[in-house]
Amino acid sequence: MERFLGGLAGGRAEEALRAAQEFMYDAWEAPTKRQRLALARKALKRSPLCADAYVLLAEETAGSAADAIDLYRRGVEAGELAVGAETFEQDVGHFWGVLDTRPYMRARAGLAQALWLSGEREDAIAHYRDLLRLNPNDNQGIRYLLAASWQEMERYDELDTLLEEYEGDGTAAWTYTQALAAFRDSGDSGRSRRVLAMARKSNRHVPALLLRRAKLPRPSDDYITLGGKDEAIEYVREFGAGWERTPGAVAWLGDTPSGLPEPAGVEDSP
Repeated sequence: MERFLGGLAGGRAEEALRAAQEFMYDAWEAPTKRQRLALARKALKRSPLCADAYVLLAEETAGSAADAIDLYRRGVEAGELAVGAETFEQDVGHFWGVLDTRPYMRARAGLAQALWLSGEREDAIAHYRDLLRLNPNDNQGIRYLLAASWQEMERYDELDTLLEEYEGDGTAAWTYTQALAAFRDSGDSGRSRRVLAMARKSNRHVPALLLRRAKLPRPSDDYITLGGKDEAIEYVREFGAGWERTPGAVAWLGDTPSGLPEPAGVEDSP
């Protein structure tokens, strides 16, 4: 789909928002924070409906969780107006495919994460779930945030349902969480071992990190490599506490033979 700015009636308002979004494309490429902020503020002067400008300001200027939440909320409100009610009625299920929804979706994802960090967990989860309702293809990776949230809250029925909805996901976040769910349901069984074997194939580095056989390196801003050490590090940071809280799970992971050679260099830190 190539519709853009479908929530506006056209004319000057649409033209202004188009121009504001161009400022934001430049802002994302700007090398310094000062330049990025200047462009974001310029975008908002051009159009107060530029949701991405609020997202950038939330990420780079918020001095507190409350400040971030306020800026993200303003971005969500701006995005809703830009998108328009018709899109919310007609395009549920493939929202990301409509270009003018993306600033709104980014603002709402940011709001959900800010709410979670501030302790407003139920509100955060409500946003995550609705983002997946609007775009079940999940171009933003919302399912990983929701899965980590369900696990943190020990709401395993909801987590199991989510794991089933994205059954074919081959990332470490999914396969190892499925393995933990299988162990939680049936202990050391043929089924749980089969699921764990699939997880090990998706990323060999996770067990050593969970078993503390390797140091957990500092987080990196680089892209995550599927099957790589960086993916394993990210998984343990987000989901490792769930393994530690599940009685016997970490020991089971260490006692279950992998049939795979030990990965080299897991302990290397950047």
